[in-house]
Amino acid sequence: MPYEVVDLFCGVGGLTCGLRQSGLRVVAGFDNDKTCEYTYSHNNHTEFHFRNIREVNSDEINACYSANAKKILVGCAPCQPFSAMSYKRFQDSSRELDEKYDLLSEFGRLIKEVQPVIVSMENVPEIRNSNVFKTFVDILQDNGYFTDGGQVVYCPDYGIPQNRHRFVLLASKFGEIHLMKHTHNRKEVTVRPFIENLPPVNAGEICSSDHLHRAASLSDKNLKRIRASVPGGTWKDWPEDLRCKCHRQNSGQTYTSVYGRMSWDKIGPTMTTQFFCYGTGRYGHPEQDRALTLREGALLQTFPKNYEFFPPDAENYCMRDIARHIGNAVPVRLGEVIGKTILEHLEKFN
Repeated sequence: MPYEVVDLFCGVGGLTCGLRQSGLRVVAGFDNDKTCEYTYSHNNHTEFHFRNIREVNSDEINACYSANAKKILVGCAPCQPFSAMSYKRFQDSSRELDEKYDLLSEFGRLIKEVQPVIVSMENVPEIRNSNVFKTFVDILQDNGYFTDGGQVVYCPDYGIPQNRHRFVLLASKFGEIHLMKHTHNRKEVTVRPFIENLPPVNAGEICSSDHLHRAASLSDKNLKRIRASVPGGTWKDWPEDLRCKCHRQNSGQTYTSVYGRMSWDKIGPTMTTQFFCYGTGRYGHPEQDRALTLREGALLQTFPKNYEFFPPDAENYCMRDIARHIGNAVPVRLGEVIGKTILEHLEKFN
């Protein structure tokens, strides 16, 4: 019998792409962001359903699978309500007011209705402390799933060059399932092989051979700042006249990565939705005087080099929108690891 996957909260397809690279067949993706449709469907040759998960029922999900398919349901509900920053700013009761907070409950509802044989859920580690996650695990157990409760993944252990932790939960109707062992030595994973060989571009320029290889402009002062920055260094390396007012305050002393340059032979920072902005983290190129380009961010998220984020004939696009798509994506390599784990599990029990 064929095994087929439906991807909820699919975005531009980071998880779908990785699952497909592992050998799984993904038959549909669901998301309420229409701007993701071209990127998702074009690169993955998979149908994109522009839908609000709250309004989706089991009939709609089941219609995506072949008649004799064994169903796999995966998803990464929006993580903003559970991020480390949210946990610092809000109590649990306040976070529950966020409209995205209970989307994991909608995932749980669809699991109960569809009864897939395998479930995969990915999010930020802090989600484990939320009431909605505890309810989600209860749903799995009440419906006959085996799960170890999930585990926190350090991305370099699987070849992803980011200082990034994610939480992955797998559940199965067949038996115990655990994420596969580490595939890489974290000390050997660096940004160099991912972005070193791209053509050089200046701040504010677009590469003629790849329009996604585009860098944001820099003000004169920020250009002076990045020229005074060293790989792996901080703003403390700058002359006094280039430092920001916030750096002179006690509260600013701990934010040493802001306006920083990456190092070739170290892992990079977490690719957030702001990675193309020099002043939002350690997003300065290791040697060129600019922030990361959109293509570099995508490559550090382990998207394939030919992944397209807008139609070739598009005359213009918003850098902020593309960066949001890239930063919000599940790293493709992590999706591939999840897919290989599922396939190994299916081989063991079938």
